[in-house]
Amino acid sequence: MSKDPRESARAAEAQAALDRVKRDSESLLGSSMGRAADHFGAKDAPEGDKVELWGRRIGRSLSLLGVVVLAWWLGHQLKVW
Repeated sequence: MSKDPRESARAAEAQAALDRVKRDSESLLGSSMGRAADHFGAKDAPEGDKVELWGRRIGRSLSLLGVVVLAWWLGHQLKVW
């Protein structure tokens, strides 16, 4: 059985509308925290490569630590704290 092309176009349009509603209804903090968790969890690492996965996790954790230390140092130099 072949589907009507108009019906599949309507289904694709409806799915796109649902995706836009889902994206627009997310809170700013919730979506940002989700992306940060995916980033620091190395969700973009190749599947099955444990060394790459842990290398990315360690590198990203160390970079976060470096940013915190540099922010503290800058605040100390500016006599903010």
